[in-house]
Parts: sequence; structure tokens; C-alpha cells
Amino acid sequence: MGNVLKQHMSIAWQELANENADTPAVSAPLKEKASLVGRVGLLMLSVGTGAWRVRASMNKVARALGITCNADIGLLTINYTCVEQGETYTNAFSIRTTGVNTDKLTLLEWFCDELDTHVERYSISQLHNVLDKMEHAPGQYKPWQVAFAAAMACSAFTFLLGGGPVEMVLAFCGAGVGQFVRKILIERRITLLANVALAVSAACITYILLMMAAEQFLGVPDTHEAGYICSMLFVIPGFPLITGGLDMVKLDLRSGMERIMYAILIILMGTMAGWVVASIFDFSPASFTELEIQHWLRVLLRVICSFAGVYGFSFLFNSTRKVAFTAAIIGMIANTARLELVEHLALNVGLAAFFGALIAGLLASFVNRFAGYPRISLTVPGIVIMVPGMFMYKAVFYIANNDIMTGATWLTKAILIVLSMQIGLAFARILSDENFRKSS
Repeated sequence: MGNVLKQHMSIAWQELANENADTPAVSAPLKEKASLVGRVGLLMLSVGTGAWRVRASMNKVARALGITCNADIGLLTINYTCVEQGETYTNAFSIRTTGVNTDKLTLLEWFCDELDTHVERYSISQLHNVLDKMEHAPGQYKPWQVAFAAAMACSAFTFLLGGGPVEMVLAFCGAGVGQFVRKILIERRITLLANVALAVSAACITYILLMMAAEQFLGVPDTHEAGYICSMLFVIPGFPLITGGLDMVKLDLRSGMERIMYAILIILMGTMAGWVVASIFDFSPASFTELEIQHWLRVLLRVICSFAGVYGFSFLFNSTRKVAFTAAIIGMIANTARLELVEHLALNVGLAAFFGALIAGLLASFVNRFAGYPRISLTVPGIVIMVPGMFMYKAVFYIANNDIMTGATWLTKAILIVLSMQIGLAFARILSDENFRKSS
């Protein structure tokens, strides 16, 4: 078949910095300084953070180097101009794809925050060497570990959506297989829509086959079919949904629209793949059987499952265990509060999602001040468990089966909840972050 040529060609960063290898970075030519600014921006894009944070990081680097930077940022591209004493240098860079890596995001933020103490000691070339190590650092976890985390998260998600022990076990198996397939495909650089479709199909088929085996050999009733939806929820694109909303709030409309469209592509591909598999096996998204348990036990299980779900999803974002644990505490508090508001105060699901996201955002800002973890590394895992993946799937399922009214109802509910989450998180940032609160 021959070698596959790169559509997005690699940049030889050291070639942009080798003219003055021993010159301190602050005294380097504008072209070399601009290369460092652009590379930091690209790396920030590659780890999934939004345009506002990418621009803030580029500005930190520019200020440390004594230059001015102005950037136009999208999902995969950056166009920027650096200015120094009347001289300008304009460049445009792009990355081949985006993903989520909160561990690398934390390292990049620390690099930017501490750069002003190093620009007089190290050259641009030496700083690129540091970024080389960050860029090529391996993931925190092996494929089987990420698969287990996804399985745990989706199993916990199943209970929070109303499922029982049978659905939780089957969703655990389905999500584990699906995420393992997805991780392997990503490592082999299989394109986005193909890896989403194959991963979701693997998850749903695993759930359905195990369900059929349980019916045949264990006498399990077919009332547990609805849980197959939960086995595919590991593909829900929480990061682009949330960062896209935050970008829109800060009027980074290009980046916000591109991120939301990216999320919609994943959701459509995932839900369509699930619908195809369900249609083949004649499964339908019926409601879960109501669990007859006491209120105090239900609340306790919600707390445990919210913690487990957020902790598991954090592994999918390559968070360190400390960050994952912290995000899980935040998500546990915020999601349990959201569910209790809906059940006991009969609050609208959208309004409850707003308060849940607001709580998560404020707690993340509090932790950020003391631990230094990026807010986005805590808030998105903390509220991704609130994303109405089941509503999205039901919308596509019914619309695909020509039940437009029912599908539109589920779609409207899903959109309302997602918008409420975005607004809640935005207001948390407005209340707790002066730089975000003001237009500058």
C-alpha cells in the first residue's frame, strides 16, 4: 500500500531557533520568539483547551519575551502576529487533530507561568527542548487501564440514569470493550469518525450479546435492554461542548462554533452507530425499571456513583490520580446536588443543570487558588457526567425511526441541559476569575 503521506506536515521547530543558539531567549530575534509563542499555542490547542486559555498562554509567553502578540484561534488552527519595536512577524500553524490531555495542559500552564524567570538564562532552542519533552511525553495510563476507567464511569452513569445492577454490569463490560477498541484505534491514528463508530459499535454489540446470553442461560428478563445506551456514553465529547460554550461567552465565536460542531459530529456518529446496532438486534431505548430502595440509600449510592463516574472519566482525559480524585470530589458534590434538586424540589432539569455546573465551577476555582490545577481539568470531568447522552441518543433513535415529535422532545431537553451547563460554568468563571469577568 506504500507509506501514507502526512496531510499536516511536521514543523522543524529547532530550525526556527538555531541561528542564535546561545543567546538568551529575551534577546533573541523576533522570528525565534514568535516560533515559541506559536508552538505554545499549538500545544495548548492539541490538549483540548479553549481559545481564551490558548490566547492567555500565548500572551504570557509573549510578555515574558518582551513582545506583543495578537492571535485568531480556531479548533485546529492559529493565525497570529507578533510585534516588537515596529517589526512584525506573522505566521499560521495548524494541528492534525485535537484531543484531551489534562496532564499536559497542567505542565504547559506551569511552563507559561514560570517562563519570565527563565528567559534570561535559557535560549529559545533550550526552551523548545523542554516543549519537545512535553509534546512527546507518553500517556499516564495503558489502554486496559483507560478501558477499565471508562467501564467504571459508564457503570456508575447507568445507576445515575436509573439503571439497576444488571444494566450496570453489562454497561461495565460494553464500555470497557468499546473504550479499549477506541484507544487502540486512536494510537493507530484512525480518523475520528471511524474510531467513534467502531468503538460505539463494539460497546453496544458487547452489551447486547451479553444480554442475550443472560436471557438464555440465566433467565434474566428482557426489561434490561435499555442499558445498552449507557455502554456507549464514554464517547460523549464533554471537553469541546464546554470549552466551545466558554469561547462563545468570550466572543471567540470562530473557536466556539468549531468546537461545538466538532462535538456534534462525534455525537451524531456515535448515536447513529448505536442506532444501527440496536436496529439490527431489535433493541429499543425503553425506560429503566424503577428501583425500590430507601431514600437515604439512593442518596448514598448517588454520591458513590458520582464520585466513581467522574474519577473514571478523568482517566479518559489523562488526568493524574490527584487531579482525578479532586475532580471526583467536585463532581460528587455538584452532581448529587443537581439530582436532589430535580427529585425533591421538582426543579426543571435545565435549571438544576445550571446550578450543578455553577457549583462545580466555583469549587474548581477555589481549588485552583490553592493547588494550581487548571480549572478546566477539574470542571469538565466534574460535569461531564451531567451531559445528557441518553437524551441525545433517544433523540436520534426516534428521529431515525420517523417518530419526529418524540425525537424533537428529547433533542430539546438535551439542548436545554447542555446550554444550562455551559451558562452555569460561565457564570462560575465570571464570579471567580477577574480576567474572565472583564473584557480586555
